[in-house]
Amino acid sequence: MARTFSTNISLGFKAPHFNLPDVTGGQMVSLQDLKSNVATVIIFMCNHCPYVKHILTGVLELSLNYTPKGIKFAGISANDVENYPDDSPGKMKGLASSMNFNFPYLYDESQEVAKAYDAACTPEFHIFDKDLKCVYRGQFDASRPGNEIPITGNDVRRALDNMLAGKEVDKNQIPAIGCNIKWKQ
Repeated sequence: MARTFSTNISLGFKAPHFNLPDVTGGQMVSLQDLKSNVATVIIFMCNHCPYVKHILTGVLELSLNYTPKGIKFAGISANDVENYPDDSPGKMKGLASSMNFNFPYLYDESQEVAKAYDAACTPEFHIFDKDLKCVYRGQFDASRPGNEIPITGNDVRRALDNMLAGKEVDKNQIPAIGCNIKWKQ
């Protein structure tokens, strides 16, 4: 587990298009399918990362709270499954089923989507406005495995609440910290 920070990307970048399989049902899901009139949250995540495991219940609670408000969510796993078999589509499907994900869990086998988004770690949150322009990229909250800070999702919640209220999202954002994406060699 290499502790890695998300890439500092300029806000306002347009979400790159994708069309990826959802491991829960096998259907293809595109960025356009996820586009919301309020906000679209893309979470780079995986099964085996202790940082993801640490906040996963909080992420599911967040999606349950905000999906009824018109916000759409998707998780994307891009890890090299040959060297990290816990992140295989079958295991992804098992996790999504056992945790009752209410959002698609997408498999980026080619890793092209993760590269297009400049994703660097898991978990990493990207929030896009109704025009699919990035207004937030960074951490869920300050909680990390072992630091005893409660899991609240406050950073992401604050951004989504501002969007719902028609306010600007604070540009002072803290990068995500987690496991590096396991790139194929």
